[in-house]
Amino acid sequence: MKHYRYFLLSLLVIVIDQSVKMLVHFNLELGNHIPVFGDWFKIHYVTNPGMAFGLQLGSEYGKLALSLFRLAAMVAIGYYLLMMARKGVHQGLLWCTALILGGAVGNVIDSTFYGVWLDNAPAGTPTPWFHGQVVDMFYLDIWEGIIPDWVPLFGGHGASLWPIFNVADASIFVGVFIILLMQKRFFTEKTESIPVSDHEAPGLNNGGKAAGEPRDVNEQAVS
Repeated sequence: MKHYRYFLLSLLVIVIDQSVKMLVHFNLELGNHIPVFGDWFKIHYVTNPGMAFGLQLGSEYGKLALSLFRLAAMVAIGYYLLMMARKGVHQGLLWCTALILGGAVGNVIDSTFYGVWLDNAPAGTPTPWFHGQVVDMFYLDIWEGIIPDWVPLFGGHGASLWPIFNVADASIFVGVFIILLMQKRFFTEKTESIPVSDHEAPGLNNGGKAAGEPRDVNEQAVS
């Protein structure tokens, strides 16, 4: 049962993430915001139809492919966490992976069910299932403007210095950040060296010589 404590952390992340999303959805109009700490931190209700930073796949089935990929990744992360726990790897790595798993599941729920539960699937989608938009709300309003045209992929578009994110995104970010920061400790195998005396070393005689190795003249004279 000790292996499943890590999944309890994932479950806690999922519960908090979904609770916050429901509170925002039912208490705040889409596009509106509530100041929390002045103008730089707000609760701002937006939906994300695609990947991180609002990127989307081109075809009408791109969102479906993305949702299915997220679902497969969620299963893979859960299996990986269980295998690592059974092998007894560093606990810090297990806790971080549990954070990543909880965040992944939280956003998978949005993509899979919100198109039906919250009716927020983009217009023209072939089915509301697996086409739900992820609910984001935490906005650090540090800078907002137009990205120069020469910037690949993002050029010419309006953007903010910090993207709007949710609890699931934050959980994934924290888990990945700590793994990168502590990777030497998490991925270094512990090895113990046991000193061996000459008398215990296999293949050595009492003089410290390997078995079959000729002795020097003085040793032969004594014998």
